[in-house]
Amino acid sequence: MNGFLPTRGPARVLALAQLANSLGDGAYLVCSALYFTRIVGLSATQVGFGLTLGWAVGSVAGIPLGHLADRRGPKGTAVLLAVATAVAVGSFLVVHSFVPFAIAACLYASCQSGLSAARQALLAALVDKTERTAVRAYLQSTVNAGLAVGAGVGGLALQVDTREAYLAVFALDVLGFLAAAAVLRGLPPVPPVPSVTTGGPVLAVLRDRPYALVALLNAVMLLYMPLLSLVVPLWIVQRTAAPRWMVAALLVLNTVGVVLFQVRVARQVTGLDSAARLVRYAGFALLASCAVFALSAGGSAWTAVLVLLVAAVLQVFGEMMLASGAWEIGFDLAPSDKQGQYQGFFGTGVPVARMAGPLLLTALVIGWGTAGWLVLGGVFLVAGLAMGPAVRWAAGRRSPV
Repeated sequence: MNGFLPTRGPARVLALAQLANSLGDGAYLVCSALYFTRIVGLSATQVGFGLTLGWAVGSVAGIPLGHLADRRGPKGTAVLLAVATAVAVGSFLVVHSFVPFAIAACLYASCQSGLSAARQALLAALVDKTERTAVRAYLQSTVNAGLAVGAGVGGLALQVDTREAYLAVFALDVLGFLAAAAVLRGLPPVPPVPSVTTGGPVLAVLRDRPYALVALLNAVMLLYMPLLSLVVPLWIVQRTAAPRWMVAALLVLNTVGVVLFQVRVARQVTGLDSAARLVRYAGFALLASCAVFALSAGGSAWTAVLVLLVAAVLQVFGEMMLASGAWEIGFDLAPSDKQGQYQGFFGTGVPVARMAGPLLLTALVIGWGTAGWLVLGGVFLVAGLAMGPAVRWAAGRRSPV
């Protein structure tokens, strides 16, 4: 595999499907908040609460939907959930009050979480075990590229700032998920995993304590996600002398960095030991990033710009190391006949970070300043250091396959 997309086979189909819906998602993410407040007429508090509720429901729904992918086949489940996500996005266009909005948000987040679990199960079934992390890195690069292009389209809609422009963005997102469903239909058939009738629990992942610990540590480290989208912009405006355009510059740097280097970073992962080691390195990198972000509060505007750029570079490399290690860990520790439900459980870290991160990190960093940055960095380091022992515990408890 070389270049922007995998060269052939199921990996390329999965990447094209990801690209199709990430284009629309990028535009949606840029425009949705303003659409709900300016066009629908919801308050910012209502939008925030509705989205938080949606991701809370989605984090739970991903597990049984992943189990559905195991038992009914991940290909058909992924296609169905891609269509359902398109319907969920379309439902936002007909909501005019808070309750329907909250219901639509729950449907959207649940379908997104289930779709992610089904896609991971597809990847596990169609890609050789030794290539999963590398393919996942290609998928992440593809997603980031699609989100960046989509964000540009969303920016144009924001500039026009009319109801019709926002509706066009939502329509683009609907078409993106429908296109992803059509692309996924081109994958080879994947038979469902036979149901085990030994009396064990249906959702075995909920009783797998070592895997739960690994997933928890991953969720803690995923708290980096709200940094560039929320905390750093507030920090730049309120605590530094840097120009406001640095907010966009850091987001561009992050996106370009992932597109260019994620695959290269993922090549360092060859098994569970190297994956845990990379997560440990990610803990150190994220600690260093937080410490450097804290330093940006002093000095001139251009000093702040240089410090922020260094911090963002450290952050994106920590992000890429964490992602590469976590993908290998999440796949390799999951039983081969339960990849859907296990990926659904492991993937709850993303909605949890989206749900809890904004409130927690703004209170910590914006409220405490430098001390808050250092506490956050310490949390990243502790979680990164704990991942190795947790992985060894989980690996030691695995049943032979």
